[in-house]
Amino acid sequence: MEDFRLVCNDKLDEDLNQEKSLRPSRFNEFIGQKKITDNLAVFIQSAKMRKQPLDHVLLAGPPGLGKTTLAFIIANELEVNIKATSAPVIDKAGDLASILTSLEENDVLFVDEIHRLSPAIEEILYPAMEDGHIDILVGQGIGAKTIKLNLSPFTLIGATTRTGLLTSALRDRFGIPLRLDYYDTDDLKGIARRSSRILGIGLDDDAALEIARRSRRTPRIVNRLLKRITDFTTVKGMSRIDLQMTKFSLEKLDIDEIGLDEMDRKILHTIIDKYEGGPVGIKTIAISVGEEVDTLEDYYEPFLVQIGLLKRTPRGRMATRRAYDHLGLKYENKDEDLQENLFNNPEDGLS
Repeated sequence: MEDFRLVCNDKLDEDLNQEKSLRPSRFNEFIGQKKITDNLAVFIQSAKMRKQPLDHVLLAGPPGLGKTTLAFIIANELEVNIKATSAPVIDKAGDLASILTSLEENDVLFVDEIHRLSPAIEEILYPAMEDGHIDILVGQGIGAKTIKLNLSPFTLIGATTRTGLLTSALRDRFGIPLRLDYYDTDDLKGIARRSSRILGIGLDDDAALEIARRSRRTPRIVNRLLKRITDFTTVKGMSRIDLQMTKFSLEKLDIDEIGLDEMDRKILHTIIDKYEGGPVGIKTIAISVGEEVDTLEDYYEPFLVQIGLLKRTPRGRMATRRAYDHLGLKYENKDEDLQENLFNNPEDGLS
């Protein structure tokens, strides 16, 4: 995710792209997630016609699919200010109170990683979202008193990669819950072509397709790969990215034909070589590969599961036949042994 100050305040207008940002600033520039953007456009138009704030929006999904971009587009389409922050940096009630009281009418507050809000901060947020005020405790002991501060109407946009970690009380307060899905190849090709135009470099159609195929179905990775391929292309003295240069660059970046990088392969090899294909717990894998559990669960595991290289069982993660085939290893079917063991020792399935 991006690094945020406690709050960054930006007036969204037509000048957003002055720095040649690859982020789209309007719905008509945003490629993919069409059902979501079409519905949001209706909700925004209705809010503007009623001259009321948009209902609170929850954007969920794996990293890199455009949650932050959509938050800024929503504010841009509403023609209001947006203030952006990240849940981990809001550790005091006064931090949240300062942010909320600085909002102007119908402004947008974007909170990234909203599942990481502390329970104490959530309690302050509830009345703000529902009733438009916050209660602040002033003083200590018998002299303490509660002050009610009225807020300007606002829209909270929360982004999360871990919907299951949200409390039901917070989740239910979002009137517009949306989940972003992985992108298809055509949309990713379109993103690559759009970004190449912004970067000022030509891109052959088959090269765009190759980038799309190796991007883990994620726009952020499309743009990252395109920038690095542009570097190789520029150094080679070329003004256009072709298929040969794309494959050469991706090989140098250690990105294989289905988009796996070195860590993906390390995870699979760890499960297969060290733990006989699994099942093995995620914490054990994290220790073995030297990576944080959250990073594995948020970034690596969803893609590996989706493309059928990894599966989750009650006893841990297992490499699939497809994983063995992709790595060029001999597959041993352990499913029957696992089923028999769970039947004989059903309590193991709860560990």
